Amino acid sequence: MAAPRILIIDGNDAEIRARQMAAVGYDSGTGYARVLKRLMAELDCDVVRPADAAPALPAGVSLSSYDGVTITGSALNVYNGGGPVERQIEAAKAVFAAGVPFFGSCWGLQIAVTAAGGVVRKNPRGREFGFARRILLTEAGRGHPLFAGKPPVFEAPTIHRDEIESLPSGAVTLASNDMGLQAAAFSHGRSTFWGVQYHPEYDFIDIAAAAERYGRALMDEGLFADEPALHEFAADLRQLQARPDDGALAWKHGLGEAMTSEALRLAELRNWLDREVLTHCRRRG
Repeated sequence: MAAPRILIIDGNDAEIRARQMAAVGYDSGTGYARVLKRLMAELDCDVVRPADAAPALPAGVSLSSYDGVTITGSALNVYNGGGPVERQIEAAKAVFAAGVPFFGSCWGLQIAVTAAGGVVRKNPRGREFGFARRILLTEAGRGHPLFAGKPPVFEAPTIHRDEIESLPSGAVTLASNDMGLQAAAFSHGRSTFWGVQYHPEYDFIDIAAAAERYGRALMDEGLFADEPALHEFAADLRQLQARPDDGALAWKHGLGEAMTSEALRLAELRNWLDREVLTHCRRRG
């Protein structure tokens, strides 16, 4: 069997990617590929960036050449429209038509839901940042392969201010918390989509960098009292990056094993690769 091939749709535009590069040394698409290859070293990953221009696949490659497609997070908002958003919606529609397994984190969930007929809005509860708390699997979620091995209640890395207002026809809610829907699955066109509102692909350092990047907005929204509080949060997360077994910091931030164990934090991505991508790769021969 040939190595599974993944297409990663980077949801951010050039300006945000440059800020990510300056902060952590990689952009959202490259970072996503790094995490997927941590889980499955033999993966062959391509990245496209339709927020900048119409996506161009490598020469001789079509969507049907891939065993999975995933969309990263983004600082964009679906309801603002414009070329960077519309090109990604069209890309998602093409994936659904191609019959390739599809996964989305945060923005990726929002784009796929929109492409399939659902609605995204600004979350009336405000921004969810840092860690999504008390994510609760629904009965459907407890039985879904996306969450195999995951505890029924958990925390996850997050940063978003938008939410799914309505899901496409036939979609199933797999998890939610006080801030709204956190995971869903549905079939559309010829593809099956699994998506989460949080970021299983994020390391602690990614959240720390996002806190510093969004610092003023986070303080204005009351999520941090002042700059020292924000910088303390970022410093704690960098310490957790180096020492995820730091029990004192895990207790301070209310983090359970689903955050402190990398295997559990990445479970959704591993399950998608194992259940969807590898199955498609074997069928493709």
